Amino acid sequence: MPNYITENPIDLGFAISNSGNFKAGALVVFSGLVRNHHDGKPVDFLDYDCHREMAELSIDKIVNEACKQWELHYVFCQHRIGRVNLGESAVVVITSSSHRDVAYAANRFIIDNIKNEAPIWKKEFFSDGNVIWV
Repeated sequence: MPNYITENPIDLGFAISNSGNFKAGALVVFSGLVRNHHDGKPVDFLDYDCHREMAELSIDKIVNEACKQWELHYVFCQHRIGRVNLGESAVVVITSSSHRDVAYAANRFIIDNIKNEAPIWKKEFFSDGNVIWV
């Protein structure tokens, strides 16, 4: 099973550089970035936590389902845990296929299902000192 969860910054360049496949005509990259606001309030950083074994199994199931549904040539998916600063990637999903509609659909399926199903929790740290779990 791939390493879907990491404490380290996600190396997007490495992930993209390993995506090469001459069958592929499309490569879709989604990177969920930490933004500096939420609901109109300034955010300083996020902190992610998870049940690692369950999160890895959940993401693996989602990726495998996407591979069954669509003809994909490459899939990369990784989610950060721990502190993630402004502008950094908290999650990355890369899909490649012969055609863009497949790569887009599979990518959207994977990220949407990770957000809805994987046991990964986000804590937002606001500039005013408030902290909330999402």
